[in-house]
Amino acid sequence: MSELEFVKNTRRYLHQHPELSMQEYETTAYIESFLNELDIPYEHPISTGVIGYLKGNSNQTIAYRADIDALPIQEVNEISYKSIVDNVMHACGHDGHTTALMLFTKRCKALYDKGQLPHNVVFIYQPSEETEAGANQLIQSKVFDKYNIDKIYGIHIMPFEDVGTVAFKNDEITASATEYRFYLNGLSSHVASKEEGKAASEAMMHILSQVSQIQQFHLNGLNRNIVHIGQFNVGEAINTVPQNGYLEGTIRTYDTNDLQIVKDQMHKIAESVELLFSVTCSVKFAEGYPPTTNDVTLYKNVKEALTKLNLTQHELEKPYLFGEDFSFYRNIAPSYFVFFGTRNIQKDYIYGLHTNKLNFDEEVLISVADYYTALLTQGEID
Repeated sequence: MSELEFVKNTRRYLHQHPELSMQEYETTAYIESFLNELDIPYEHPISTGVIGYLKGNSNQTIAYRADIDALPIQEVNEISYKSIVDNVMHACGHDGHTTALMLFTKRCKALYDKGQLPHNVVFIYQPSEETEAGANQLIQSKVFDKYNIDKIYGIHIMPFEDVGTVAFKNDEITASATEYRFYLNGLSSHVASKEEGKAASEAMMHILSQVSQIQQFHLNGLNRNIVHIGQFNVGEAINTVPQNGYLEGTIRTYDTNDLQIVKDQMHKIAESVELLFSVTCSVKFAEGYPPTTNDVTLYKNVKEALTKLNLTQHELEKPYLFGEDFSFYRNIAPSYFVFFGTRNIQKDYIYGLHTNKLNFDEEVLISVADYYTALLTQGEID
């Protein structure tokens, strides 16, 4: 089987059988079967996901990570390998990430069998990137402690970059992702005596207005930030003053000072609600993913690998405002994350991440494996 046949068959099987975060049991079994066929030792320290390992010819260890989970999205692509699971789709390209790492794993085993694997390699087939921070779960499990990893590489497909282009930058390349939630509790009364109530709806309108202005008036206009209102609801019945309200959204920023400014303003908004409307208001934050920060010591390695492969290099001026749990890996080793372009107008591969029409040409996955191979074999470790 050629490498192109392998990546097409593998990626399309995974695409047809997507699984949500921390539910990737069949995907995990599929990867384990693959590793068994290659006779590569592996373990799964948490309920889903797989960690494989091969010992090379040095004392240095390089890890490569792919995420394996899908999203709760109904696919609308009319393709032969369309998802067969209702309301679940690989709409972020993790099927491609997994396939590329599997191809690279095959190449490493071939080198190992010849006694030519230059360094120890850890293959991270990670669950739950979309929610629950699977990367951090693996780290907290202490599974990596035994490997003494020296560096970690990862990639993501990017439909806003042309095929053959790789986007990257030193330091922050993706944003932090923090969730916020406002909770309101007023006093209900019949609409006929509405003045006796304390309307959560009035408070909600104030919150909506003030949250919407944080980005405009309180954050540096030269920085890229998002303060997003995701959903809200208020009230109980058609003829009563609303007593309860709820609002939730997400904050995306790559500057920790900006994140603190947003949090401080939201606390002030909650305090103002109680002063103005006599409605109890609290705001709570769920810390999500920190910014993905690329280690500058790996920049030369990445540049050399991309140059060797004749890939177009797009050095970004500003980070993307996506959240990405690859960010946690820098807690155990220097790490570097890049984006491989998949945009192809002729083939209509133009739709964004997390959309119900995301698709791409599997040939790009061979380029990803080439990139991984170049990093492994360039002798980049001193």
